[in-house]
Amino acid sequence: MLKRGVERGEVLRALGEVFRAHGYEGASLTLITEATGLGKGSLYHLFPGGKEQMASEVLAEIDGWFELHIFAPLRTADDPARAIAAMIAGVDQYFHSGDRVCLVGMVALGSARDSFAEAVDGYFARWQTALAALLRRSGLTNSQAQRRAEDALLTIQGALVLARARGDAKIFRRALSDLTARLLASPD
Repeated sequence: MLKRGVERGEVLRALGEVFRAHGYEGASLTLITEATGLGKGSLYHLFPGGKEQMASEVLAEIDGWFELHIFAPLRTADDPARAIAAMIAGVDQYFHSGDRVCLVGMVALGSARDSFAEAVDGYFARWQTALAALLRRSGLTNSQAQRRAEDALLTIQGALVLARARGDAKIFRRALSDLTARLLASPD
């Protein structure tokens, strides 16, 4: 439980965990106040736009983390193998080796998707674009790079779902390991 005077980032992390555990639709004000330790008045003072603003800011914080740790390094890397290894390690870290669901993916699948469509699409589009650009620099054609980047996102998201559904984080780690080899394979 968070105490008064906490940093906004702490509040956003607590909100993110509520949204992960209950979805946007199931994240009641009661659950949110319990997780943050803030009363309704304090929450609405911090987030006058209510739950929608809370979710928007949580998604923006996630996006910021991925921009800093995943997207930007992919765009600027000179060594594709090292960049892909760093991406895989970052993804593994962020998703707690498959024990943490992808909140952006959850929002994409939920009934609130339309409210956050731009943020959700932007997150996945920038990831795919950055990875495809790296793969093109490694010698793949544009078409090959786009397909492999799309496959990477499908693999990561699907592995998160399957690992969570089966209660077996090893599924996620195996998928990441196999993904590295597929991304770095010689052009077909």
